[in-house]
Amino acid sequence: MADGRPSPQSILDLVGNTPLLPLRRIGKGLPYRLLVKLEFLNPGGSVKDRIGAAMIDEAERKGLLAPGGTIIEATSGNTGVGLALVAAVRGYQCVFVLPDKMSAEKIRLLRAYGARVVVTPSQLPPEHPMSNYSVARRLAKEIPNSYYPNQYENPNNPGAHYLSTGPEIARDAGPELSAVIATIGTGGTVSGLGRYFKEHAPSVRIVAVDPKGSILGPYFRTHELTRPVPYQVEGIGEDMIPKTVHFQYIDDFVEVEDRESFLVARRLAREEGLFVGGSSGSAVAGALRWLAGRPVPEGSTVVILLPDSGDRYLSKFYSDEWMREKGFLDPGSTAGDLLSAKEFSPALVSAEPTTVVRDALATIRRLGISQMPVLAGPENVGSVQEEELLRALLEDQSVLDRTVSSVLAPRFGEVGLDTSVGEIVRRLRVERALLVRDAESRPVGLLTRHDLLTYLSHRGEPHAV
Repeated sequence: MADGRPSPQSILDLVGNTPLLPLRRIGKGLPYRLLVKLEFLNPGGSVKDRIGAAMIDEAERKGLLAPGGTIIEATSGNTGVGLALVAAVRGYQCVFVLPDKMSAEKIRLLRAYGARVVVTPSQLPPEHPMSNYSVARRLAKEIPNSYYPNQYENPNNPGAHYLSTGPEIARDAGPELSAVIATIGTGGTVSGLGRYFKEHAPSVRIVAVDPKGSILGPYFRTHELTRPVPYQVEGIGEDMIPKTVHFQYIDDFVEVEDRESFLVARRLAREEGLFVGGSSGSAVAGALRWLAGRPVPEGSTVVILLPDSGDRYLSKFYSDEWMREKGFLDPGSTAGDLLSAKEFSPALVSAEPTTVVRDALATIRRLGISQMPVLAGPENVGSVQEEELLRALLEDQSVLDRTVSSVLAPRFGEVGLDTSVGEIVRRLRVERALLVRDAESRPVGLLTRHDLLTYLSHRGEPHAV
């Protein structure tokens, strides 16, 4: 090559040596030089390219993987791509086990490399036989000549970052480097970086960014295991403590919520031209939150790792529809807001189980509605649907003189006044209406698709109900 380096012999020779780039607009006004390390420029599109070859190199040296064998891994997607690059170059087969919350783009990408993809349910405990960890272990036992790298326990995971990522940052960031900030999942990146800087530049602070709901941050602070809470950002956080997390090399933890992660990732694309994944948004959001406390001297250089590319999340947080459905674009609007904006008054019209069908039908026609809940006091016991009543009448006119308890339709689902519009959008895609209860669990209103569409259209928002 023109710069004196040898010409690459395979795609694996292009892994690493990713550039540092200053953030010009995000974080403007902070008294620090913010540099982002563009790990999405690795050939497989993520920081996980670094560990693929490292883990397979060791397996080959130890005779754990023979030519033509199969690589099996539990992954959120990116480690799978890193391993798939190695498999393509060296002639291995691949089987990757992913939780079902991962994006469709990741699954398609892995299949494009020729991998077999097995999808397992999300939110299962690690020891559950159907968790992605358990399924990967089982497949490794069942498939001949296979190797399970197990990034959650493999020392070459943090080892790769100790040998490459850490030295690259030290070389490129300059003498004013005061902190390195990275997201944490398996812990390999931040543990490898931490070990490198504790040995070579111990004054550099190492900060891990964890999604809210993961158990890693709470464990760092209390040394007690907590119950994980589901979150949407992919590839970071854990529901267990991986052996590749080395807390002794980490100085601080910052927790970031999904909404903040996704909105900052979208800002990185629109304000900095950096098309990155949600975990990159987490990294920058966590960095800004940490730096707001002025933990390092003014004028310091701070490096933030951006783990992966945004092209594998187009159907998720880069989609306005998905963001709105999850309540991330308009988190302030709630069921209470929809009730307040309803054109129809009163907000709740209901029948009792003893109401005569004739009277219920008269109410429906007089008010121009098509359905109403049937309530026994505060209890939601069913519903009255105009079309169901008419169908029953065609078969038997005497239905008019019976009570609605004899023709009950299924009861409506329920939400609280503080339920987000995004959650209501999701629910009304499959449910006809939702009964709203107040803080004292009293029924106070009914929301229909018409109410939702009217509300969104008056606000000028796109929707897909």
